[in-house]
Amino acid sequence: MSLNSFGKPKIKGETFVSANLACRPKLLIMASTSVFKELLMRRLLTGCFVTLLLLLNTLILIGPLLVFALLKLIAPGRWRDHASAAVMWIAETWAEIDKLIFRLCIPTQWDIRGGENLRRDTSYLVVSNHQSWVDIPALIQTLNRRTPFFKFFLKKELIWVPFLGLAWWALDYPFMKRYTKAFLAKNPELAGKDLDITKAACELFKRQPVTVVNYLEGTRYTAAKSSQQQSPFNQLLKPKAGGVAFVLAAMGEQLDAILDVTVVYPQQKIPGFWDLISGGVPRVIVDIQTRELDPALWQGDYANDPVFREKVQNWVNQLWTLKDQRITELRGQRS
Repeated sequence: MSLNSFGKPKIKGETFVSANLACRPKLLIMASTSVFKELLMRRLLTGCFVTLLLLLNTLILIGPLLVFALLKLIAPGRWRDHASAAVMWIAETWAEIDKLIFRLCIPTQWDIRGGENLRRDTSYLVVSNHQSWVDIPALIQTLNRRTPFFKFFLKKELIWVPFLGLAWWALDYPFMKRYTKAFLAKNPELAGKDLDITKAACELFKRQPVTVVNYLEGTRYTAAKSSQQQSPFNQLLKPKAGGVAFVLAAMGEQLDAILDVTVVYPQQKIPGFWDLISGGVPRVIVDIQTRELDPALWQGDYANDPVFREKVQNWVNQLWTLKDQRITELRGQRS
């Protein structure tokens, strides 16, 4: 007669129960592994499918866009404006189809707050924090066909990139030429020429509204970068006032308001673009604060006037202090 662990004779079925209990942890581990593999496979398939749809959308629409871009290049007068409008419509349609793909294929909730009175017939300067490539789809979700199609200032050299350079030019992206202090020291006759080139590129915005996007941090936020530069902000890098001063000097009179956009990812890890298209980003908060622009912010020489430079830098730092506080508030909200 066999005995159990208590030294008593085993009753009928006790051996089976003991074996079953011993196997339970293994079964749980196997079940968890199976669920994890299924989740990974689902995310892989979702990511590949969404990537395919985004590529198809781009490949289908890039052809007509380039055709109208070439027409814009050679067309005279008002026909050039018609070609420009067609290019803009194609770009906005591309963005709307991307939004539809995201809505149908991934579970991300775009929690957009503020910006109820945005208009398409006025010009805006957008300043935003920058953490991830997901920030771009977040702006598309927030601003496309609610404001004029948004644009970034690009380095003048990028106009020579095959196909894309022509597309950016057709979309009226302003190309800027920036000279370093060392270069200007050797070539003092070129002082101020970079701003003149950019102002000339922005002349067409006097005839049509525009939304210009500026990431003041200059790079994507990481905790390592924040520690390296000893940022005084909890969740932001130090802002670079020179970039926004350059934009204001070139376009200040055309801009009607500033859109202070704050993008927050409630999860602990900042997601990448693959996380988004594979369905791994449950929620993105986009907060919009509309602020008035003080004309005094572009009525000065940022490069050569230390008093004016300090004024712009103080304005930017105050804006960033408010944004840092806003990020903390949004992260503290459960829904």
